[in-house]
Amino acid sequence: MPIDPDSYVPAYQQIADDLRGRIESRELPPGRKLPAEDRLADSYGVGKDTVREALAQLRSEGLIRTVNRDGSYVREQIEPDVVQLQGPARIRTRMPTPEERRRFRLDEGVPVLVVEAAGELRILPGHDTELEIPPPR
Repeated sequence: MPIDPDSYVPAYQQIADDLRGRIESRELPPGRKLPAEDRLADSYGVGKDTVREALAQLRSEGLIRTVNRDGSYVREQIEPDVVQLQGPARIRTRMPTPEERRRFRLDEGVPVLVVEAAGELRILPGHDTELEIPPPR
């Protein structure tokens, strides 16, 4: 599917939008390897740098992961771990440090949650954590 050269939307964004739609519709299901960059470039009628920008966009959204020298894959959707918080809590997101990325095995673009509750500081992977605060009694 070639991109629309007359569009005001950048070519890389058109490609990312197309691939995102194919991932969301499951035409490209979780675990599926995407075509190689040169094949994608040919099919969209663009250069490989434009395809790389589109793939970087999808990685930053957590939709794909790229394995060095192997290719890009549609990410599996992970069932979240539910973490219950008690009392007042402060929660913020940030990008992980290199050590946190290794420890949690995070792909590029996946944030961590910094949770301060009950006098405890916890760092949790953002892609598979759901926070639950029970209603007051």
